[in-house]
Amino acid sequence: MKRHKWSSEQKLKIVLEGLSGQVEISKLCNKYQISQPLYYQWREQLLHFGHQAFETKNITEKEKRLQNENQQLKQIIGDLTIELKKSEYLS
Repeated sequence: MKRHKWSSEQKLKIVLEGLSGQVEISKLCNKYQISQPLYYQWREQLLHFGHQAFETKNITEKEKRLQNENQQLKQIIGDLTIELKKSEYLS
């Protein structure tokens, strides 16, 4: 059987459909050809991380790292610019 790569939007749709209670989980899993443990894993992820959707400053670790790196590079550029201007002034 071919493995399907589910997008985050598709996973959310499936889990919300299951949480609606209008369809049995076994039938839902058969409909989308996923295992019940996979459905419950997705549901737990949604319940565990769902609060992040309501946070006003939702920044990932990668974004934080990139912001810090950007700030460091700006500092280096500033320092080099000052050194260049000093050397031009002294020449």
